Amino acid sequence: MFIHLRLCFGKLGLLVITVCLLALSHTWAQSTQKPVIHAKDWLAITGKPLAATAGAMTFQKGGNAVDAACTMLAATCTMWDVLSWGGETQALIYNPHSKKVIAINALGVAPTGATADFFKEKELKYPPSYGPLAATTPGTMGGLLTMLAEFGTLSLEEVLAPAIEMAEGYPIEAQTANAIERDKEMIKEWPYSKKVFLPHLGEKREAPHAGEIFSQPDLQATLQKLVDTEKEALARGKDRKDAIYAAYDRFYKGDIAEEMVRSVQEQEGLFTMEDLANWKVKIEEPLYVNYKGIDVYKLQEWTQGPALLQSLNILENFDLKAMGYNSANYIHTVYQAMNLAFADRDFYYGDPDFEPQSPMEGLLSKQYAKERAKLIGEHNDPWANPGDPYPFQGGENPYKDQIAEYSKVYFKYNEDISDEVSDSFLEEFTSGTTSIEAADKEGWVVSITPSGGWIPAVVAGNTGIGLSQRMQSFVTDELVNPFNIVEPGKRPRVTLTPTLALKDGKPYLAFAVQGGDTQDQNLLQFFLNIVEFGMNVQQAAEAANMNSYQMQASFGNHETKPGAMTLPSETPSWVRRELRSKGYRMDFRDRTSGPINAIWFDWEHGTMWGGSSNHGEDYGIGW
Repeated sequence: MFIHLRLCFGKLGLLVITVCLLALSHTWAQSTQKPVIHAKDWLAITGKPLAATAGAMTFQKGGNAVDAACTMLAATCTMWDVLSWGGETQALIYNPHSKKVIAINALGVAPTGATADFFKEKELKYPPSYGPLAATTPGTMGGLLTMLAEFGTLSLEEVLAPAIEMAEGYPIEAQTANAIERDKEMIKEWPYSKKVFLPHLGEKREAPHAGEIFSQPDLQATLQKLVDTEKEALARGKDRKDAIYAAYDRFYKGDIAEEMVRSVQEQEGLFTMEDLANWKVKIEEPLYVNYKGIDVYKLQEWTQGPALLQSLNILENFDLKAMGYNSANYIHTVYQAMNLAFADRDFYYGDPDFEPQSPMEGLLSKQYAKERAKLIGEHNDPWANPGDPYPFQGGENPYKDQIAEYSKVYFKYNEDISDEVSDSFLEEFTSGTTSIEAADKEGWVVSITPSGGWIPAVVAGNTGIGLSQRMQSFVTDELVNPFNIVEPGKRPRVTLTPTLALKDGKPYLAFAVQGGDTQDQNLLQFFLNIVEFGMNVQQAAEAANMNSYQMQASFGNHETKPGAMTLPSETPSWVRRELRSKGYRMDFRDRTSGPINAIWFDWEHGTMWGGSSNHGEDYGIGW
């Protein structure tokens, strides 16, 4: 029927197909596997049910959304929900009193001695994915303590209570237990990791069993030391904030820091006491763009977050709604917009505290986006280069000659990269962390994407702290990215990317997702599902997306797969044919949305709508 109409009626036939697609997708989107979480007073959503429960307990104590988010962060770290206490934390916070969005940068830095030459001498193109040399300085603890001190209301003792109880022993989930068993040979390479993760050494299964009580006495002792330090400071007359910062100092300058450094250097890692003492959490101004009356906020260019903002700027030049949800034209247009934005990400993004400075004013210019949008043709462009944003901020591009041949130079530099989209590539490319969303009736809203220290992790001595693996996101050659070359004290450009959106000056959406380089792809499509296609927050979280692998992966060997995309299994045959004719190579999976967690604010009724993914163990509780 569709082919007959197309042959007989030409453009009219195409219109009929688009209308049918819209009707089918709209009908499909009405049914969700999980319900919307409706709440009036508060919402707590994260990657594990026990951690969401910890957030709910904090709200019940009278804490605000920042307190609850910190409690959930502590719980997820303790549960090894693809992160640990030695990883990194990135957050956006809406302050209802200042009516501003605040950015929290708690990403660790490259340690002393971590230079491009150091890794090249080891015959490595990039820093390693695992082991002591993959570790940046720990950031999550500092991020939690800073958020709590500056914007929370409860004590550290109250916020850490669930995590301390869990460190004493909690029933471990199958997902984490099986990950330990799968990676146990690597875990055995690091003595302190073996001590934490493998309670059944010598048995057939050396990892904990699902549901077994998993105890971490070293971590419990570390967390208790921080609470004790807070109590001692309060007893000396310090106020709440200073008492929390006293715990901060003990972690980064005291006996906990000494044990972390001792054990890291014993295991041939690099960071020093000075590295820990000199590192600071940064409270920053976020970046944002306006899309059709909605201000969308992301962290600065030390994350991939601005790529979503660039994509929105480009897509504003197209009538996406008329194309139809997940039509071939829609998928192609979104893919190409991301293609152009990620080409800029791969070359221009890096730590803004170091030279050269990323040209963010130009990259986020609406006029620059119009010029990039003109590059979107009828077929996939596998050689999309970074653009030239410098004229859009009144400057001249010092890398003009380099970017002209950038894609081909990158492939030559990485000539051993395979074109195959293998299971191992997908696992690395989409490797997840967790996300945390919290909001309360006072108006505080928090969106966090913490990560680092995932299994298999190097544990820092007798602290129970698992170390980050984020060094692998650096590069060592300016041909790949002159803004993200590894050097001591520098933050790597990371994938981690929470999001907040305001409409009419009030919170509209808080949303985040795990999934490596697919994060801003899934978040972009989630946002468009709501804004362009009228889905509610749960429908948008579950709705089928497309994932591209045409950008450089931020992990391992930084691979790229031009023209490759993952689509939902139910993608119609005619959409597949059209995309194939446009130059795409497709694979198909049952779930493609990624585990998105989100909160939508219903100002008409004074309530909050929570969406929690039907994919994985993500869970939300509201009241």
